[in-house]
Amino acid sequence: MARVAGIDLPKNKRIDVALRYLYGLGKATSNQILAKLGSAVDPATRVKDLTEQQVGMINTLVSKEYKVEGELRRELQANVQRLYEISSYRGFRHRRNLPVRGQRTRTNARTRRGRRKTIGAGKAAEAKPAAKA
Repeated sequence: MARVAGIDLPKNKRIDVALRYLYGLGKATSNQILAKLGSAVDPATRVKDLTEQQVGMINTLVSKEYKVEGELRRELQANVQRLYEISSYRGFRHRRNLPVRGQRTRTNARTRRGRRKTIGAGKAAEAKPAAKA
């Protein structure tokens, strides 16, 4: 089992795909890491076929040159916290869990706002039967 930056990589995946399981690494960065390692690690190699030396090389390169996992999460959270503290518009939008980058909210924005809460005529429906009586 290969462990990089505190995360167990899936055994049966190719190493270029398995590196994407780390938070902060995508396709381009994964390919960039393997290009830096050159012929030491073939991108088509499965994780289960990597040697301890190859895993060590990947681990040292990722830890030295890239922010991944907890370090990156902390930095992003600190950025949002700074927006809260300076009372910026973006901080306000983050705090209220609304779209931050100018998207419309009259319709759509369901990902940020959550599931629809239908507000019906609840009190009006209760008041009518009482008026008849």
